[in-house]
Amino acid sequence: MTGTLLAELHGVDVLLVEDESLVSFLIEDMLFELGAGAVRHASRLDGGFKLAAEKKPGLAVLDVNLGGQAIFPLAETLARDGVPILFITGYGREGLGGAWADYRVLQKPLTLAQLAEAVRAALGARRG
Repeated sequence: MTGTLLAELHGVDVLLVEDESLVSFLIEDMLFELGAGAVRHASRLDGGFKLAAEKKPGLAVLDVNLGGQAIFPLAETLARDGVPILFITGYGREGLGGAWADYRVLQKPLTLAQLAEAVRAALGARRG
């Protein structure tokens, strides 16, 4: 899947909130490989809120658990603003509450193909 660009992601500003630096950089590289316009990082909930307030993202990729702190307050704000959301977690779908059942969840470690499929679905649902 190397070199795969997604038309849906072309030029999209992505908010990535992930507390593990290596995972964050790996996902950033994948998003750029898929065609993201920009990837803005936060490793904590307050940083995610700050970046989202500065500029509404076209897509949010959110780690469910940030060092013991749940991402859901930020996810609720982003969802209210109509931002497509992808959750990433080491725990699978079980880490999400019922309110998030319709959202895509990727389990770490993830592959480029898995990320591409989830991004396409999230951004396609926004347009659909």
